[in-house]
Amino acid sequence: MKALFALEDGRTFPCRSFTGPGQTQGEVVFNTSMTGYQEVLTDPSYRGQIVTMTYPLMGNYGVNPEDVESAQIQVAGFIVREYEDFPSNFRATATLADYLRSQGVIGVEELDTRALTRHIRNAGAMRAVISTEELDPELLVARAGKAPSMVGLDLASGVSTPAPYRWQDEKPAPLSRGLGKRPWRQKDRYAVLAFDYGIKYNILRNLDRAGCETVVVPAATDAETVKALAPDGIFLSNGPGDPEPVVYAVETIRSLLGFRPVFGICLGHQLLGLAVGAKTFKLKFGHRGANQPVKNLRTGRVEITSQNHGFAVDAKSLDAQEVETTHINLNDNTLEGFRHRRLPLQAVQYHPEAAPGPHDAEYLFGDFVKMMADVRS
Repeated sequence: MKALFALEDGRTFPCRSFTGPGQTQGEVVFNTSMTGYQEVLTDPSYRGQIVTMTYPLMGNYGVNPEDVESAQIQVAGFIVREYEDFPSNFRATATLADYLRSQGVIGVEELDTRALTRHIRNAGAMRAVISTEELDPELLVARAGKAPSMVGLDLASGVSTPAPYRWQDEKPAPLSRGLGKRPWRQKDRYAVLAFDYGIKYNILRNLDRAGCETVVVPAATDAETVKALAPDGIFLSNGPGDPEPVVYAVETIRSLLGFRPVFGICLGHQLLGLAVGAKTFKLKFGHRGANQPVKNLRTGRVEITSQNHGFAVDAKSLDAQEVETTHINLNDNTLEGFRHRRLPLQAVQYHPEAAPGPHDAEYLFGDFVKMMADVRS
C-alpha cells in the first residue's frame, strides 16, 4: 500500500506500508542496531517518536512474548528499508507486521533509510508524518509542522505505571495492599524503590540478578512516601522526552539526596543531574543504537553501549568540586556518567542493561548494591 513520509522542513520520501492503512506523527529519529527491533519498539523512551532502523533488513526473526521491554509498543511509527514477512526463528510466535498491526502502529518499507538518516544527521531530529490516507506532500509537511515538539514536553507521566507493583517471577506483580505498609518481603535481599519514568523490564531483571527486591512506583510519588517506606536504595529509571518539564521528579529527587543510595539511568541520569544543579540540552539527533562507544574515565576502558536519548546533561554545568565525571561519549564528548564525591549517588546516560545490545556495563548494578551494602553496615 502506497504511503508518504513527510518532514516539517519540506523533505518527503515515498514508501509503502506493510501494516495496512494508517497515519501517524512524531519526532523522527534513527537507531543503528542491527537486531533488537522488538526491544526498540517496546522501549518507553521512544514514546512519541517515529523510529528509523539504519540496518536494511527487519522482521527476519519475527517477534515473541519474551523480548518485550514494556507492556505495549511505544513508538509512534516504524520505518525500515526492507521488511521480511516470513520469519525464520524457532522462538517466533508472530510476524513483525502482525505485531505492529495488532496495536495499531504503522510500519513502512521501501524508503531510502540511508538518505533519511543522513538528512537527520545534517538537519537534526524533527517532526514528521507518515500517511497512507493523504498523499499530498504540501498538506503532510504542514501537518508535520503542527505536531507537538519534544522540547518542553513531559512524556514520563504518560508512560509511568498508574499503580505501584513488585517485580516478581520475571514480570510485574500488583501490590494487593499498595504502599500502605512496607512492601518488601525478602530480608536477605536489598529493598530497592524504583521510580518509573518509563522503565524497561531488563533493568528490573538486572536488579533482581544483582540481589535486589524491587518495588516500582509511579513517577509522581513524593519524597515523604519514599522516606516512610525506608528502602535500601532508590533507582531512577529511563524514560522519554525532555527532562526539564518533569519538575515534580526533580524536586522529589532533590529532597531524597543523602537519604539513601541513588542510581539513575538515561532520563534518571538527566533528572539526577538537574537535582544536583546541572542543566540539560537537546542533542542534534540523539544517541540511539547498540554500538555507542563510551569511555570509563575511572578505568580507562572503552565500553560499547546501548543508548536511546535525545537530551543530555551539560557537563560544564556540573559543580566539579561536588560531582565527578565518570563516563564520556567518544563520538561527541558529551557526558555519559557521573557520581557525587560525598553522597552515595551515581548515574549513567547509556543503558547498562542493554536490551537490545551488548551487556558491557552490568558492573554498575553491582556498584549500586555496594553503595547499599556500605550504608547498611
